[in-house]
Amino acid sequence: MSHPQHHTRPQEAPVLKVTGLKKAYGAIQAVGGVSFEVQPGEIFGVIGPNGSGKTTLFNSMLGQITPDAGRIELNGEDVTDLGPLELNRRGVGRTFQSLQVFGKMSVRDNLLVAAQEHQGSMFSRMFAPSDSGLGAKADALIDQFHIRHVADKKAGELSYGQQKLVDIAMAFMSEPDLVLLDEPCAGVNPSLVGSISTLLKELNRSQQGSFVVIEHNMDFVMNLCHRVMVMVEGQVMAIGTPEQIRNNRQVLDAYLGN
Repeated sequence: MSHPQHHTRPQEAPVLKVTGLKKAYGAIQAVGGVSFEVQPGEIFGVIGPNGSGKTTLFNSMLGQITPDAGRIELNGEDVTDLGPLELNRRGVGRTFQSLQVFGKMSVRDNLLVAAQEHQGSMFSRMFAPSDSGLGAKADALIDQFHIRHVADKKAGELSYGQQKLVDIAMAFMSEPDLVLLDEPCAGVNPSLVGSISTLLKELNRSQQGSFVVIEHNMDFVMNLCHRVMVMVEGQVMAIGTPEQIRNNRQVLDAYLGN
């Protein structure tokens, strides 16, 4: 069977497929049988009140916790039991609520390290030889993220918003198939939220990757995502387009009505 081109991957092969995922902590069922699919090139949002199980779901998809039941597939392969590094090597990029930048390194070196972590040789190849192609990739992202003017500064000296941009750029250095974005707007100045949204749309077009975004900022999610999943108390209440979610009476009562 010939392998289809990246951008013409058949629609029936989801990048991410989660089936019947469950995770309990003692008597508390944090995630109680969640199923959904993310298609190639799709930006998929996950929303829900605190305690709805979003973080537990995310940590399962990142390989940081092993679910009690259910299955996670990446491009058709079962990855349920894989840890974060294996997932990273298979094309999963990620950002965290808490910044993961290396404060004492320049912005550019942060990006190079992110790419080398993906190649599995983080410290032995801390600074890529110029022929590895990573320098050019880092420069392209630096321009795309409009951080050229701080590229040589230590990341720890930047404003929180700029560090957040570096953090997101790091997730894209390995040209991942799937990027998991954990509250990209948390703590960010409102004026930067629109820029992050525009950037993610550009990256979605230019890299043709799929994103899963967990975010409390409803306007951001509704403006960015192709489809949105609403979680309440560890269950999926609804999955649909932003328009369908906005007009879903059950969602409005449970979530937007508070």
